[in-house]
Amino acid sequence: MIELYFAATPNGLKPRLLLEEAGLPYFVTPVILSEGEQFRAEFLAISPNNKIPAIIDHAPAGGGAPVTVFESGAILLYLAEKIGRFIPKRTADRVEVLEWLFWQVSGLGPMAGQIGHFNVYAPEKVPYAIDRYTREVARLYGVLDRRLDGREFIAGEFSIADIATYPWIVPHEAHGQDLEDFPHLARWFYAMSRRPATLRTYRGVENVYAPRAPLTGQARQVLFGQGSELDA
Repeated sequence: MIELYFAATPNGLKPRLLLEEAGLPYFVTPVILSEGEQFRAEFLAISPNNKIPAIIDHAPAGGGAPVTVFESGAILLYLAEKIGRFIPKRTADRVEVLEWLFWQVSGLGPMAGQIGHFNVYAPEKVPYAIDRYTREVARLYGVLDRRLDGREFIAGEFSIADIATYPWIVPHEAHGQDLEDFPHLARWFYAMSRRPATLRTYRGVENVYAPRAPLTGQARQVLFGQGSELDA
C-alpha cells in the first residue's frame, strides 16, 4: 500500500496519475499548504524540503521497513521501477525517458511554476517577470511540440515522461500559452486527457490556478515567505 502525501498542484498530481495508471493500491494523506501542514515535523521527516508530494511505500519490493520518497521525479522513478512499467529496460530507451523526465523537473516545471505564480498569486503585476517567464515557457512548449511531431508519446512508449509532463500542461492558460500554437503538443495533450486514469486522477480535484480572492497576509507568508529558517 502506498501512502501519498498530496495537494492538488501539478507536482502533486504526477504520482497520483502514475498510481492510477498502474492500478496500485494507495491512499491519500492531504497536506493543506496554506495552513502550513508541510512544515509539521512528521512531514519534514519524510520530505525535508517541505514540499509535496511525498510517499511512504508500506510494502516495498523485497520486504523490509517502509520506504519514504520525496521529490516528484524520484517518486515516479521509484514507482516505475517497483512495478516494472512506464520505464524501458533497454539502456538507450531508458536514457531517453530519463532525459525527458529530467527536462520536466528541471525546466518545464520550475519555469511554468514561476509564470503561474506571477500571473495568479503575485500581489502585484510585474511586467518584466511575466514577459520573461511567458517567453521561456513558450520556448519549452516549442521544444515539446517539436519532440511530439510524428510521435504518440514523448519517449517511445507511454512512460513516466508523459506522466510527469501532462500535469504541467493542464494549466496552460494560467501560464499564458495557447495550445493552438503547438499542434503536436495539443494532439498529445488531448489524447492524454481522455485516458481513464487521467479522468480518475482529476475528478473533483481543485484547480489551484483558478482566479481567486487575494491571499491573506498569513497565507502568503506560509506559502511564499519561508527563508532558510522554518518558522512554522
